[in-house]
Amino acid sequence: QVQLVESGGGLVQAGGSLRLSCAASGRTFGTYAMGWFRQAPGKEREFVAGIQWSPYSTYYADSVKGRFTISRDNAKNTVYLQMNSLKPEDTAVYYCAARAGPYYSRSPDQYRYWGQGTQVTVSS
Repeated sequence: QVQLVESGGGLVQAGGSLRLSCAASGRTFGTYAMGWFRQAPGKEREFVAGIQWSPYSTYYADSVKGRFTISRDNAKNTVYLQMNSLKPEDTAVYYCAARAGPYYSRSPDQYRYWGQGTQVTVSS
């Protein structure tokens, strides 16, 4: 069982930065692949970034590649999403998710554990 709690969302102007954190409970955090997803009003939940647990390979949606960075600190049971050069189209509720095993997935259906989400709003 893994419980996830996101933080770090907020309102930022276009071109600004935010850093999201996702704190996980449980002693087996290091054996889960982690993902960040987002959902804008009226749209489906979409993959943003993923990180595997061994090695720490990272993967990104094309829309955020070069602007967002996912990382994890297993000692702190935390995964991060550094978001730079934010655009209004990045506005959404951002969720972190955990998937047992080493491999990430771009499909939300493959993740068993989800946080409650944190709102990111980018103004133009």
